[in-house]
Amino acid sequence: MSSCRDLARLCVVLCLSAAGVLAWAQQPSYPGLGRTATPQEVRAWDIDVRPDFKGLPKGTGSVSQGQDVWEAKCASCHGVFGESNQVFNPLVGGTNAQDVARGRVARLTDTGFPGRTTLMKVPTVSTLWDYINRAMPWNAPKTLKTDEVYALVAFLLNLGDVVPADFVLSDANIAEVQKRMPNRDGMTTDHGLWPGKGLGNGGMPDVKAVACMKDCVPEPKVASLLPDFARNNHGNLAEQQRGVGPQRGADTTQPASAASGPPAKPAASTTAQASGAASAATVATVKSGAQVLALAQKYTCTACHGTDNKIVGPSFKDVAAKYAKRTDAKTYLAGKIRAGGQGVWGPIPMPAQTLPDADLQAIAAWLASGAPR
Repeated sequence: MSSCRDLARLCVVLCLSAAGVLAWAQQPSYPGLGRTATPQEVRAWDIDVRPDFKGLPKGTGSVSQGQDVWEAKCASCHGVFGESNQVFNPLVGGTNAQDVARGRVARLTDTGFPGRTTLMKVPTVSTLWDYINRAMPWNAPKTLKTDEVYALVAFLLNLGDVVPADFVLSDANIAEVQKRMPNRDGMTTDHGLWPGKGLGNGGMPDVKAVACMKDCVPEPKVASLLPDFARNNHGNLAEQQRGVGPQRGADTTQPASAASGPPAKPAASTTAQASGAASAATVATVKSGAQVLALAQKYTCTACHGTDNKIVGPSFKDVAAKYAKRTDAKTYLAGKIRAGGQGVWGPIPMPAQTLPDADLQAIAAWLASGAPR
């Protein structure tokens, strides 16, 4: 009897599987628009975690474990204590024990407070978990292990005094942590940005503007600008600090025209030195320019560095020219890429990179040889 029941169950499973495959195969096709995603492909993209924790994988992570991951992969951009640097907004600060108890951050309505941190604004712990899981680190998104994400969320919440230093966050207790989020009652849907009548104000827009169709007033034009001599009247904005992190601002010690102009090209003599430094021996050890640029794109180096132009960081050509005279340029550059750094090219940091050593050496050798195309 047992064998008969097992056989019956097997038949049911096979029939259901066949029905699923048939249903997927019978979905409408759209000529010229690719193909329907397979169930496996849809599952690979379906990684979101909702406020009700649907989609949250099982796992655990302690505050101390999170600190280790933070210092290795996050602190270069977000600061040791979440205060962040000149590029990114502060993550931690502006909350207190009263906010945790009340569920509403008082300083959000304090016009005298200098900034808005992530912990001040975010109402759901699932948002922190989901964003870190899918987007961090920014140079290698979706590379964190599940337990590392739990640990990082626990560490951030500890920095904000939401959980104690010996806390271990897990899928089993995250719902209890949600009840301690400082701004858990601060979210509103009454702004017309949510669809349907079940949320907020029923989908009505929160503005009443009417487009002007005739006798319209002329479009206002800016008639005066702050002259260059007055740009630095209040000190260099780029060096000023807010109460919860650095101030993002222009370098007001320089004229606006100089600050917004194209990046300076390396001097001709320097360029020549860079080209001259490309010894035959060095060139022989590097990949072609196209191959290395493909590696740079693969590891998202090109998100910050252009070949000939500055983006967030310096151009590859400028890096090559700067170190053209160094006899140990390849080794030095490989070390800088591996460890990351800040200050050589300005205040914006470069995160530590985790690419394979062979690819690292290829990129360093290419830069040391003058970054030829």
